[in-house]
Amino acid sequence: MHGLVCVIMAGAGVAWSAERVESPAAPWPTAGWQESTPEQQGMASLAVRRLVDFGAKNGMDSLLVIRHGTVVADAYYAPYHAGLKHHLYSATKGVLGTLTGIAVQDGLLKGVAQPVVDFFPDLPITPEDPRKKTITIDHLLDMTSGLDWKEPLDGAPETLRAMRRSPHWSAFVLDRPMAQAPGAAFNYSSGNTQLLSSVLTRATGKSAAEFARDRLFGPLGITDVLWRQDPQGHSVGGYGLYMHPRDMAKIGYLYLHHGQWDGQRLLPPRWTEKVFHATVDMRMGSPSTFRYANGWWTLPQQDVYMAVGFLQQLIMVIPRLDLVVVVTGKKPPRFGPLIDLLEAACTSQKALPAAPGAHADLVRRVQEAASERASPVEPLSAIATAVSGRTYRFDRNALGLDTLVLDLNTATPTYDMQFSAASPTATPLRFAGPVGLDGVFRANADASGPRLAARASWADASTLSMVSQWLTDGVVTTYTLRFAGKIVDIDYRDNTGAALQLHGVAQP
Repeated sequence: MHGLVCVIMAGAGVAWSAERVESPAAPWPTAGWQESTPEQQGMASLAVRRLVDFGAKNGMDSLLVIRHGTVVADAYYAPYHAGLKHHLYSATKGVLGTLTGIAVQDGLLKGVAQPVVDFFPDLPITPEDPRKKTITIDHLLDMTSGLDWKEPLDGAPETLRAMRRSPHWSAFVLDRPMAQAPGAAFNYSSGNTQLLSSVLTRATGKSAAEFARDRLFGPLGITDVLWRQDPQGHSVGGYGLYMHPRDMAKIGYLYLHHGQWDGQRLLPPRWTEKVFHATVDMRMGSPSTFRYANGWWTLPQQDVYMAVGFLQQLIMVIPRLDLVVVVTGKKPPRFGPLIDLLEAACTSQKALPAAPGAHADLVRRVQEAASERASPVEPLSAIATAVSGRTYRFDRNALGLDTLVLDLNTATPTYDMQFSAASPTATPLRFAGPVGLDGVFRANADASGPRLAARASWADASTLSMVSQWLTDGVVTTYTLRFAGKIVDIDYRDNTGAALQLHGVAQP
């Protein structure tokens, strides 16, 4: 998910249409993870601490390290905290690929060589192109469908945005012209996985979320999931899945054990083997080193396999180290340094001598990462009192911001932002909550929708800098508000690369 976050979340009127997946709790090992010191699993606490420090400097929201099936580090970086699901973004594709493998094993799909158009006899295919009829499920899994699609990994997702504006996402994807022959080359496309989600629904009679509840999440003991839907009620194939980090790790552990979990085979052996021996060149790296298979990124020469999502959502599997690592975050990933640190931390296959001081230091560092330090609140200025309670109405803008009300002249400062509806059928959005003036993020209490945390400080007598973070999505926004009489001008920037100038006027 890229671009203006409020526009995207409001897009097509389906922003928070999602399926909640709840499964009955299962006994160990599916209900939780055992924990130990790093040394007990052949890792050095000092090296694991360096990993936690790396996460703090590189925009992680959480870092989970599991070796030999045991948790050796579980860090959460404030204001994100344990107990919150996190958006996987495109790491969703790895989960959807897993579900496809399960459907093949269950006989619900005859195989990956089935033509995709056979599942959509009710949807017209235009323009007519005989190559389109040769696109298979395997092509969708490997991003080699040949359909024209512009969603570069380092640029604007032009076609994805167009799909979200369309009334029927699967029809939109099928209607794309062919840019090359199926199987010719890799081209990243969330349209491929949207079609794949629809194929799963037509083959199983269930949405991907429902099928996952029965055949993946249930067996793994995953009980609390949200999965966003398209206008037809299909689970969004390219993104939209929200999971807890420890549940994300169960997906990785399934691959580490070649599709088996607790003595039960969930995936056919050839499914994980294809990921572990991926051949589709992603044309990334210098020289090109990344390969792709079944929704997973791979670095075969380093024995690293990943489900990867925007803003550093990672499910990482490293079989040679018997390691599963989960990252959620808000900055692009730095794969090389992270892998180097993980390798450096795994110094032995056997237990190391206890390191009481080093482990205690690691525990303190994890605790520090989870907390924020308050700073003294400066006395309210005259401008703070003047702007409090005023309703500022904004000129039409790409963000959709309609009005803003700040209340800074109180012991519990607040903000209230109203956004215009993204379409005639969509509902206008409102985000309101506390804002910390003491350097600490304050979060809204609405657990049913997006979780926002905000803090603010005065840059000078008339300039307020307010930072908000979508805790469940990793999107961080900075609003620089400059007040002059009845006017407020806002410089908007976020970590998706969006930048806007907004102009508002206080209402009488």
